Amino acid sequence: MPAAQPSPSDNELSVLGPGARVRGRVHGDGALRVEGQIEGDVAVSGELFIEDGAAVVGDVDAAAVSIGGELTGDVAARGAVVIRATAKVSGNMGGAEVSLEEGAQFSGRIEAEFDMPAELTSRQGGGR
Repeated sequence: MPAAQPSPSDNELSVLGPGARVRGRVHGDGALRVEGQIEGDVAVSGELFIEDGAAVVGDVDAAAVSIGGELTGDVAARGAVVIRATAKVSGNMGGAEVSLEEGAQFSGRIEAEFDMPAELTSRQGGGR
């Protein structure tokens, strides 16, 4: 009996090489490593890696995002957003967790989900 073909998953990785240039929307299942240039929105079900030397001009939607190159656009991630030291980013970052390494260039807003500490939430209601 032949083995079943695996379905596309977030573990699959596609690579847009350093010499590649794409104009238009990029979307797909799995993870994407960008080493070239994209002019257009990017939506992937897995992680998105924008490598050092790569450039994306457009909005990004992914499970998690790691930026080492240039990004001009907004990010919506279901997981972590990491802006590495080599990154040059202009746009609003949204994710479960956003980290900015020392040396990174960033211009925009950061929106992240977080729980308030109990000592702050217990003081709501005005006090005496």
